[in-house]
Amino acid sequence: MPIKIQSDLPARSTLENENIFVMTDQRAACQDIRPLKIAIVNLMPTKIATETQLLRLLGNSPLQVEISLVHMESHQSKNTSTDHLERFYITAKELCTRKYDGMIVTGAPVEQLPFEKVDYWNELGEIMDWAKSNVFSTLYICWGAQAGLYHNFGINKRDLEKKLFGIYPHYKTTLAEPLLRGFDDIFPSPQSRHTEICTDALKAHKDLTILAEGEESGVLLVKSNDNRQIFMTGHLEYDTETLGNEYRRDLDKGLPIEMPVNYFPENDPWQKPRSTWRSHAHLFYSNWLNYYVYQETPFEFV
Repeated sequence: MPIKIQSDLPARSTLENENIFVMTDQRAACQDIRPLKIAIVNLMPTKIATETQLLRLLGNSPLQVEISLVHMESHQSKNTSTDHLERFYITAKELCTRKYDGMIVTGAPVEQLPFEKVDYWNELGEIMDWAKSNVFSTLYICWGAQAGLYHNFGINKRDLEKKLFGIYPHYKTTLAEPLLRGFDDIFPSPQSRHTEICTDALKAHKDLTILAEGEESGVLLVKSNDNRQIFMTGHLEYDTETLGNEYRRDLDKGLPIEMPVNYFPENDPWQKPRSTWRSHAHLFYSNWLNYYVYQETPFEFV
């Protein structure tokens, strides 16, 4: 929560330079409170698991957050019941009649398809275009990040020689970035993808800034320079068992899958994995809600 101080207090400039949210007494006197409105465009097949993962992180805040879950009308879900979608979700058409402080677009298991071959690509494109004027900050995750970078900035993905799968170390590439406030110099994040975004293409784009990357995993975090779009190639939201469940699922299907790196203790799949990224996940989502949604969105977002 913000620190309320007098506007002429000498400490004010120092605190603001350190990204500490300070609120002057004049602003506090006229402030009103309303819930933050966050939409989650859930493209994952395991929708209920993804809902739980994201809501757990978004709920770790003193801020009131009002959630709208969104599904694609142009896609028939095979893993989530129609009853669940009708009861708890709104459609993209309904989404686009409203305005939101923040939005999350999840990953999806379609990364090996060309974007235009995804059955809901046009519908998702309409959402991304609508969000530019109707959502204050949008967070794109994994395939969602690749889709957002392609649709909004023309940066394509490319295939990896083998799936990037496991827990990888990453490091910050910028100083004083609010999204990474409180992060260690080296921090872990789950990765689970067959494709990547070209680092050189990101660096060459004048409207984008790389925030974090890894030696093995490449770029993890990118943002647009106006802070309205955040792109994360990994899965900080994953539960402890998620990668293990994916591993066993692919083994059962007879798919070529290697054991997730840096995940099972002693590389023994019979041992219970331990989360090493949970604190950074909570910190990241709290920072996003605080610095790029709560502090920036106007009270009357019209």
